[in-house]
Amino acid sequence: MGFFDMFIPKDINGEYAKACEDEGSVILDVRTVSEYKGGHIPKSVNIPVDKLDEVFTKYDKSTHLYVYCLSGARSASAVRALKNNGYEFVVDMGGIGRYHGEIER
Repeated sequence: MGFFDMFIPKDINGEYAKACEDEGSVILDVRTVSEYKGGHIPKSVNIPVDKLDEVFTKYDKSTHLYVYCLSGARSASAVRALKNNGYEFVVDMGGIGRYHGEIER
């Protein structure tokens, strides 16, 4: 990843489609519990970024994780932390604000 890659918007819709096709993958919403309850992407699991250590006990390091938040800042931070802790396949989906599909409440 180059320096200027961080300025390219993430394709949350394309990554969501990949996650749905990727059997056994987890769509991880790292927003707060109240943000998640206010509306989230279908099939997502909520583990707030400040409780990310729950991922370490809940999911094997070979689990494919697709991570999103509100704007993309927390998901980027979570992806770095997950990779630093040995997770092999982690995708930063970006922010839910760019998501065009249904929202569950």
